[in-house]
Amino acid sequence: MAPLINDFTPAKDWDNANFVHPWEGMEDIGNNSRTFAESAHGIYITTETGAKLLDGPAGMWCMQLGYGNGEIADAMAEQARSLAYFSPFNNSNSASARLAHEIAQRTPGDLNRVFFTTGGSTAVDTALRFIWFRNNVLGRPEKKRIISRQKAYHGSTHLAASVSGKERDKGWLDQMDIAHFLPNVNPFVRPNGMSIDTFLDEKIADLENAILELGPDTVAAFIAEPVLASGGVIVPPKGYHKRCLEICRKYDVLYISDEVVTGFGRLGHWFASEDEFGIVPDIITCAKGMTAGYAPMGACIISDALIDSISGDASQGATFSNGYTFSGHPVSAAAALKTIEIFDRDNLLDHVQSIAPLFQSRLRSLMDLPIVVDARGVGLVGAIECSLGGTGAEKLERDYVVGGRIDARCQELGLLVRPIINMCVFSPPLISTEDEINKIFDLLEQGVRLATQDLKADGLM
Repeated sequence: MAPLINDFTPAKDWDNANFVHPWEGMEDIGNNSRTFAESAHGIYITTETGAKLLDGPAGMWCMQLGYGNGEIADAMAEQARSLAYFSPFNNSNSASARLAHEIAQRTPGDLNRVFFTTGGSTAVDTALRFIWFRNNVLGRPEKKRIISRQKAYHGSTHLAASVSGKERDKGWLDQMDIAHFLPNVNPFVRPNGMSIDTFLDEKIADLENAILELGPDTVAAFIAEPVLASGGVIVPPKGYHKRCLEICRKYDVLYISDEVVTGFGRLGHWFASEDEFGIVPDIITCAKGMTAGYAPMGACIISDALIDSISGDASQGATFSNGYTFSGHPVSAAAALKTIEIFDRDNLLDHVQSIAPLFQSRLRSLMDLPIVVDARGVGLVGAIECSLGGTGAEKLERDYVVGGRIDARCQELGLLVRPIINMCVFSPPLISTEDEINKIFDLLEQGVRLATQDLKADGLM
């Protein structure tokens, strides 16, 4: 066992010399000075300096039950001692089978077939591969195009990244030419004077026109996050998802609901697709909150109807040759089962629904601050968008400055936020109390005010 580190100088050196982080900026690689999260309890993390920071983003949208949950840790340890691994290619395991059953009990409609993956990206990969596989079995090899949206994020593997629509993630990496991207569905960007209803009609027309332009015989699926999370917590207009599903049904296009962020309680429901947005999709992908962040795991949940259409006599002997060494990993399954048990026992979904109005009210009150141009969210996820004005490259440069200043000021005050250019995104652990929600917004407001003073002092306002 490695000795505990008391002097963090070597750890910081190792971090720069050996640990290549996600979204690593090549200009600064090897010269970063990152905060080290070394311990945590409840909704707070403790850094290498001993500073306590309130975790506004819940890790990466995933720490639903907070940190230091002994019940989950014990369940994982017990499973690891009993059986740490099994080969999902050749065997099964009761923990994984039970988890698949528990998930199926909570999904909408006939989404009862659970394919376990290693996370959200591989869940999306699995969904896309399955849809293509099914069309091949059905004798429709040309039906492969995927429709996605600007600002969408569906993962970091090659397939998942290829259907992601965040422009800044596409600059230097090759992607497959499989996706058609619909224009931004953020009501905030609609033209001056355009009503929400007119904007909604335009967004629905975007989808139908894309299917007709590409040809219904070539379009396999539409993939959509109920809320575009990493794109800046974009909540489409009310009724958007229902009308999109109707268009998909009209042209035999499958609907993938990417619930990697919204699933497992973030909006106060096991899954948001039906309970929040009124749709029963063909496939749901999930990850993050399903283990409350305690272990890597994801799932691609497929409807019985899709499976039945290519199984048995209709299968042509085909094998869905997609899978992962750690599919249905028993230790991850134990973490997920204990997470579900705690959700049920502690009525956590009801708790989220009870405190969400306070969260959303405090969020929207930030619109009173001079640099905040939009505040949006649903459930326990929200974002503020800030601007110093300007256009083109000048605006983008200023947007990065304002986001960086707010992030730094909030951390000084004891609050972690997730900066996305000029936006601050937050999605606290679902166990947060009303007092803790108020503290989050008190600190965020103070951080924005201090950052505003800094920007004025620097002559940027």
